[in-house]
Amino acid sequence: MSTISIYRTEFLTFSTNGSRPRHKFQRLSLSPLMKMDSKSTEKVPKEESSIKLQTSSIPQLENPRPSNLRFDRLQPSDQELNQDSRLEFGKFVAREAVLDEELWTAAWLRAETHWEDRPGERYVDNFKRKFAEQEFNAIKRRYSGQHGQTYTCVVTVRKEERNVKRTVLKSVVGTLDFSIRHLLHGESFPGEREKHLFCSISRTNLNRYIYVSNLCVAKSARRQSIASNMLYFVIESARSEGVKLVYVHVHRNNEPALELYQKIGFEMVEMASSQLLKQQMYLLCYKT
Repeated sequence: MSTISIYRTEFLTFSTNGSRPRHKFQRLSLSPLMKMDSKSTEKVPKEESSIKLQTSSIPQLENPRPSNLRFDRLQPSDQELNQDSRLEFGKFVAREAVLDEELWTAAWLRAETHWEDRPGERYVDNFKRKFAEQEFNAIKRRYSGQHGQTYTCVVTVRKEERNVKRTVLKSVVGTLDFSIRHLLHGESFPGEREKHLFCSISRTNLNRYIYVSNLCVAKSARRQSIASNMLYFVIESARSEGVKLVYVHVHRNNEPALELYQKIGFEMVEMASSQLLKQQMYLLCYKT
């Protein structure tokens, strides 16, 4: 009996020692799954039959789905979180994600952004779900401290309102990643030298930098300075850690993103332009 899987989705104060606040929350690692018998003897409409014949093109998930997520979990209050590092602006707060449900929502926002220009593509919801699950697992791996990097997933959530309760899924409206890395020996910017098995990393404070990636904002919350304030959060985090440089790659055709970064104060790394020409990317840098 073969089955078809169907999915349904639906500032700033920093501690003086620069240490990361401890949270009392445990990271929890539910995705509803419905199975249909593709060998049912009942007569079905023609459209339904055609879907069953296409099941082989639906991507199969390589990793197990997160089974302990509570999608009805309410967003914790500020008192419960007790975080020192946070940036408040307007109706929102930018801070580090502390719950697995927040990490999952960040992963889903990235999937939505990745596929938003192809809404009519067949099985797009399945592709988005697979993308989100892979990204969720990748976030968890990054937090394990691979390659000696210090990783942080930032989320922007809606501020608390009196007598208003929101789930985590409805509260998170923006996300980005940043990691503290080290330049390779002899490098003046990331990627200047080709990394290989025997390359050496210069692990000194002078060679540390922050790398930003995966910035995205929910469609319903755009044009409310969420992206810029998340970047300000990263810049202040860099200052508190004593890191002098913040880097980000931007696609050459992504004019809104280029305008945003340059408005905040990022500058083009001209030396990197020729190396990134084939990749159609720019390397931008902010000096704290």
